[in-house]
Amino acid sequence: MQYWLMKSEPDVFSIDELKKRETSLWDGVRNYQARNFMRNDMKVGDSVLFYHSSCEPPGVAGVAKVASVAEPDPSQFDKKSEYYDPKATKDKPIWYCVRVKFVEKFPRLVSLAELRATKELKDMLVLKKGQRLSIQPATAKEFECIRRLARR
Repeated sequence: MQYWLMKSEPDVFSIDELKKRETSLWDGVRNYQARNFMRNDMKVGDSVLFYHSSCEPPGVAGVAKVASVAEPDPSQFDKKSEYYDPKATKDKPIWYCVRVKFVEKFPRLVSLAELRATKELKDMLVLKKGQRLSIQPATAKEFECIRRLARR
């Protein structure tokens, strides 16, 4: 099993919205490295730290699981979508996404400031200067540490 951190702006798609839907495509990703993580590396059953970004305070809000292998992102074909890509075709899709399944909402948000203050997490990618990827690998140790922090 692998571990991931996936960022979403809560006013666009929050942990509460995922809980309501139970599962959702993680669509609209338009970064090649993040796409490659979904297309090439994510496996069904991988654990996901659900991170709320571009909000105050940002932080990890809960846990999801990868529920399906990557498939072509349907938003790339939708001319009405802000994620439409005129270069993508059904025969040669460019963008891929996985489906994620809600696991739990933490009793409290583990804020970015708290992540930064936790020595065990000093090497976590989300804490590195300039690291803006919406999907990042995490370690089992980081995953478990954040779950513990959420229950304090």
